[in-house]
Amino acid sequence: MAGLRLGPLLRYTDGSCATVWVETNRPCTAEVRCADGARGTTPTFQIAGHHYALVPVTGLTPGKATEYEVLLDGARVWPPPDSRFPPSVITTSPAVHEEMRIAFGSCRWAAPPAGGKDRVGPDALDTLSARIAADPQGARPDLLLLLGDQVYADEISDATRHWIAGRRDLNEPPGDQVANYEEYTRLYYESWLDPEVRWLLSTVPSCMIFDDHDVIDDWNTSAAWLADMRATDWWRERLLSGLMSYWVYQQLGNLSPDELAADPLYAAVRESPDGTDALRTFAARADADPASVRWSYRRDFGRVRLVMVDSRAARVLDEDRRTMLDPGEAAWLREQILDGRGGGEHRDGDNEAGAHEAGNGGSARGEDGDKDKDGDKDGGDGQSAYDHLLIGTSLPWLLPHLVHDVEAWNAAMCVGERGARWARLGERIRRGADLEHWSAFPSSFDALADLIAEAGTGPGAPATVSVLSGDVHHAYVAEPSWPGRAPDARVAQLTCSPVHNSVPLSIRLGFRFGWSAPARALGRRIARHGRCAPPAVGWRKTGGPWFGNQLMTLTLRGRSARLRLEQARAERDGATVLRTITDRELA
Repeated sequence: MAGLRLGPLLRYTDGSCATVWVETNRPCTAEVRCADGARGTTPTFQIAGHHYALVPVTGLTPGKATEYEVLLDGARVWPPPDSRFPPSVITTSPAVHEEMRIAFGSCRWAAPPAGGKDRVGPDALDTLSARIAADPQGARPDLLLLLGDQVYADEISDATRHWIAGRRDLNEPPGDQVANYEEYTRLYYESWLDPEVRWLLSTVPSCMIFDDHDVIDDWNTSAAWLADMRATDWWRERLLSGLMSYWVYQQLGNLSPDELAADPLYAAVRESPDGTDALRTFAARADADPASVRWSYRRDFGRVRLVMVDSRAARVLDEDRRTMLDPGEAAWLREQILDGRGGGEHRDGDNEAGAHEAGNGGSARGEDGDKDKDGDKDGGDGQSAYDHLLIGTSLPWLLPHLVHDVEAWNAAMCVGERGARWARLGERIRRGADLEHWSAFPSSFDALADLIAEAGTGPGAPATVSVLSGDVHHAYVAEPSWPGRAPDARVAQLTCSPVHNSVPLSIRLGFRFGWSAPARALGRRIARHGRCAPPAVGWRKTGGPWFGNQLMTLTLRGRSARLRLEQARAERDGATVLRTITDRELA
């Protein structure tokens, strides 16, 4: 009998359709059946002996929440008969978005099994799930953004280490890290089978993007780093398995049904009795030629535009032309952000995610296909296509000033600004200190500043431009300032991390100092040694730093925006709650 191994995950939703992802224990037909009569069905596809389905659900009513169940070969498998949670629901977008709540964060270790000791404190996602379950009719996020490190391939739990040790010798590379696709499936199984997280992901739509730990710490730090990794006998299998599992478990759900229907890779995988070879070929191409594949994507939610940017796989690593985004990716980002500002088309709903000839982000890039096909036009009257622009990038754009200056200095050293000896030292420092954020790519940092200023200035400018990030294991708000005329939009870097991870004392002290006036002065001296040009913008911290397991929530209503940061706290009675740390207006 077919059973549910993992899921369901509610991924894409719009006004009339949704997608629900499942992993099953055998080939079968997966069906989603809604209380209001909407439904969807699809056969599973197979990757490396595992069976998956992304079920498109159609016929939904705009602006309504409807309970749903999952059936495999006609037998109900979700919700479980003994579930302690409310029914899972699909909530569709209304015809006009009056208000939207977007919760976001990054960096999540799997929570320990029930009864196990949690050495890093309460899980913010678990705690959010418990709050929603306790009051199903209360306020909840309309969207959950997971901004990287959804799994940790290089930092595994004791239980997973024991499981891997039963399969292979941990004394052989890569040791107690993930080595192949099967071991990746274990990470997702461990993380998403957590009862609270499983129910939360079944009832709140989600968008995801990878960061380094989804593959390996400091993934694509530099050309020298990549050469060293490719010289090992285990790296290729690790990378291909990481990209394959990301495509299956995360990227597919980022895409709309129309985008999926136009994607030849998805078609090839579904049409084959075993899609492993097709997916592996795709991953190998992504490794050999990263510019041939796009993982970034865009979603429009009424007057809110979300552009999720791949700041890992799209890098150009050659020191003499080092950039965070390759030229095609940078051009795509510009087009998505400015689409609709000058009479271009946009759709009131969800647009294609960078679909080129192969249909979408995470597929082959083509020559065009980045324009929306239908919907309202700007018409040239100065009205923007959106009131709020959200740029999701796993790595923060604006960092503590000392960190920024050290990364810019390091980039100058590595390119040879002070000679070969400093270049060799710079590479060692870069790897040892994780100096590979936007500020380590100075031209890309400035280009993003210029693009944000352009998008946020002039007739029809949005009310806010928010850069949403994680990675750095603390939360803060930073606001940039441009020399000369400031953008009309309110611009902010909103960083929230971790969801559930360690925050050692060294990080707390280091980042507190990094934001201080003495650290800023020290950073300027370091930058002068590197002969670094001043960045295109200045900035100041306007909130934080805050440390703990936490989530930020943006509430967008009309042209107003409000930000709330909540931390998971354990109460004396053993219960966990989300405590509000800050609640402030952005616009």
